[in-house]
Amino acid sequence: MKRIFGLAILTIVIAAPTWLLAADSGDYNHAEVGIFADYTKFSPTTPDINLVGFGARAGFHVSSHVQLEGEMNYDFQRSFSSNCAGNCVPGVTFVTTKFRPLTGLFGPKFETPGPFKFFVTGKVGFMNFTSSQSAVTPGTVGNAISGVGGAGTHFALYPGAGVEGFWGPFGLRLDVGDQIFLNNGTYHNLRVTFGPQLRF
Repeated sequence: MKRIFGLAILTIVIAAPTWLLAADSGDYNHAEVGIFADYTKFSPTTPDINLVGFGARAGFHVSSHVQLEGEMNYDFQRSFSSNCAGNCVPGVTFVTTKFRPLTGLFGPKFETPGPFKFFVTGKVGFMNFTSSQSAVTPGTVGNAISGVGGAGTHFALYPGAGVEGFWGPFGLRLDVGDQIFLNNGTYHNLRVTFGPQLRF
């Protein structure tokens, strides 16, 4: 963990001059990084399971309107809607679940110009299914990552679209798409992500 933290600090120190030059010139069309909250409506089960988690992504422009992007997310909570009559208040409850998908995707993103962008994307990658009773810690995420390639790993596709708006280097992004995975059949799952972005 210390090694990863040290590498992250070194990367920021090395990249800082580039970020400062981009900020001075107003040229923010090189790369983007971001984190996001993730909602997946997992459809292979009956009833569907509403999974919630977090993730991160990074993308690099190969032209002014095309970006190559990689992302990974880990779903570790399940949400329940409470519809009730009488004196209770309807709402949403989140509980930690032992069923925890880890998703990794890579592919192109095609975007419109300007600080307010619409985009479409098509990515390929994997979905890995793990089971854990442990609290969510860097260790449990690391265990999920080390399990990729095992029996619970399946080929995944993600066609999606979204919108992002930027104010200088900072922005917000919303994605909606179909998280498809193959496992003795094709399974379609609604996926929505939302979070902040940084471009430089």
